[in-house]
Amino acid sequence: MSDLAGRIEQLREELRRHDRLYYVEAAPEISDREYDRLMAELKALEQANPIFITPDSPTQRVSGEPLEGFRTVQHAQPMLSIENTYSHEELLEFDARVRRTLGEDTTYTYLVDPKIDGVAASLRYKGRMLVMVTTRGDGLRGDDITSNARTIKSIPLNLGKRDLPEILEIRGEIYWPRSAFEEYNRKREAQGEEPLANPRNGTAGTLKQLDPRVVAERKLAFFAHGFGEMSQPPAATAGELADMLRVCGMPVDSHRHICKNIEEVWNVIEQWQLQRGDVDYDTDGMVVKINELDLRQKLGTTRKYPRWCIAYKYETDRARTKLKSVDFQVGRTGQITPVARFDSVPLGGTRVSNASLHNFDEIERLDVHMGDTVHIEKAGEIIPQVVDVVPAERPYNAPKITPPTLCPSCDSVLQWQSVPEGFIAYRCTEKTCQKFLNRILRKNMPSKCPACGGPVEQVDHLTELLCVNPHCVGILRESILFFAGRNQMDIDTLGPEIVDQLISSGLVKHVTDLYDLTKNELVELERMADKSAQNLMDAIRASKNRGLARLLAALGIRHVGGRAAEILADHFRNIDALMAAPADELQGLTDIGEKIAASVTEYFASKNGRYTIERLKAAGVITTQDISQSTAPQTLDGKTVVVTGTLINFTRQQAQDAIKAAGGRATSSVSASTSFVVAGENPGSKVDDAIKLGVDIIGEDEFIDRLDLKDFMPSKTPDKTPDLPGPLFA
Repeated sequence: MSDLAGRIEQLREELRRHDRLYYVEAAPEISDREYDRLMAELKALEQANPIFITPDSPTQRVSGEPLEGFRTVQHAQPMLSIENTYSHEELLEFDARVRRTLGEDTTYTYLVDPKIDGVAASLRYKGRMLVMVTTRGDGLRGDDITSNARTIKSIPLNLGKRDLPEILEIRGEIYWPRSAFEEYNRKREAQGEEPLANPRNGTAGTLKQLDPRVVAERKLAFFAHGFGEMSQPPAATAGELADMLRVCGMPVDSHRHICKNIEEVWNVIEQWQLQRGDVDYDTDGMVVKINELDLRQKLGTTRKYPRWCIAYKYETDRARTKLKSVDFQVGRTGQITPVARFDSVPLGGTRVSNASLHNFDEIERLDVHMGDTVHIEKAGEIIPQVVDVVPAERPYNAPKITPPTLCPSCDSVLQWQSVPEGFIAYRCTEKTCQKFLNRILRKNMPSKCPACGGPVEQVDHLTELLCVNPHCVGILRESILFFAGRNQMDIDTLGPEIVDQLISSGLVKHVTDLYDLTKNELVELERMADKSAQNLMDAIRASKNRGLARLLAALGIRHVGGRAAEILADHFRNIDALMAAPADELQGLTDIGEKIAASVTEYFASKNGRYTIERLKAAGVITTQDISQSTAPQTLDGKTVVVTGTLINFTRQQAQDAIKAAGGRATSSVSASTSFVVAGENPGSKVDDAIKLGVDIIGEDEFIDRLDLKDFMPSKTPDKTPDLPGPLFA
């Protein structure tokens, strides 16, 4: 038996060593096949002798059953945010503040490492064994994601036999390596599913999965960059601690630097900007931290930020490429949109080969010609768009881009139509602004750009190029995708490739045909396996219960977005009452103007509108509004609320539903009329907008207090706790 126990322990140590070589040192010694052989031998021995199975064994990373949910736990020390800076001057000001606090004679160094674009997590070890992993949450409390995090092979389950504190919290970023993310997206596309937008959002969504086996398949990774609670600090500097952890098998970014002064810090920042595209993970800046731990204690923290730490963030990524062609795409309303095509270029962590040109006014404004050298940026760090051209590099006799005369989907003759009254276009004149064109439905010109606060000017935008063929397959395609969208009927497995097959096979000739599909029909589609077909059938079946508001938003009635759909659904409660209502009754509702009322009555009076509702009813789609929320206390009556970032107790949709249940209005952008902003983890630019406009910003705890929806909470909220002292490490 002792020989057996010895062999099991030998295999574990060998596998841990190879994990360290692969994930920490980037110097593997054996092939994947040989690694799998060692793992298979260990599994076989443990299964035959379960008395020897321990929680830190390499075989115990994935649990056998899905979770029922995530519990919320309190951090032993707060996980604070890091203040951002965007210029050399602001970095010098940070150094000056540090020197004033510590004294001119104090000697200190900086630890500088890449700011990885992932999900913040805290790993808690007790007796060198991993006992808990939590998300940042609101900084005081986070979700217990231990079962999911144990599947991430770069996170050690045991820190070995090194001399470490009994209690040790390691903080860092869980991220999705670019190579693994791209591989996963290729598989999704091959199965006819929509690719995920970017690795950061994909990581956040993955960690919310209740089945750890799903997380294991996605090959997430982890880098340590700081520390939380420690029963006894084993070193004097953060750099020394990082070196100790690396020896124990903990992944620590090898691109970190110790700098003697702020000038060396700036050199590192400039150098990394040239190198950051070469690594297998996304970074958006560099984090600058005081290296000496006792000096961190002296500098302390504010309520939100450590005073010993700052993040330098790079400007928006920009790619330079040559325009090869322009395609014209038809939308669900028939509007023709130009799309630029070019050779694939790296941009913001992914490779892109097309970008939006928005409309023909934008082409004219940019003066884009075929063959031009153009610059590409990502609007909101997601959607690629052409932002300017380089006229000096224009080929001789480069042709202008002219609008098409025939629909690219059905060959119908296209028509120019006037833009509806009140639909005015503005553009930002600030050259560094990401949003060069903002089309806003309003009567008065905004005083400043909603993206950057820069000056704006009105531009002519009087016409749109439209396909008016009601049988156009391009319009049908986009209408189905819109109908199935997340904020509409939420048929999340219905991607463009599947929609194309459904249309080309003749299975779907109208959006309501979705509810007539059978599993046997779906499995006949290309690359549609039995499981994928069942998932799609389940998603279509679930969409029947979204309620009247989501259904109205999904129908694509002109001018009727999510907010207008909610107002109509809340007032009329069922589709029959809404269809029978005259336009003047609709206009009497708050925020329902003449144009919306006219569009609604026109749609329900049309042959297509009546046919659509009749078919949906026959399919069992719910066409009434659930009134269960009407008993909730109306604590937000008349309030306009914006939710940004990741919350602990709510998904984004749950938070917005709770706001509406309390009588408030949930919107997606911050304006002067916003009552307050609810900020969760990684809130983004909406917090900056709120600060500029003087709008109140609150955390999730205060949001819950203002809601007073004890019977309507999606999960149990822990009792509030007093603020804890700031962490020594971030």
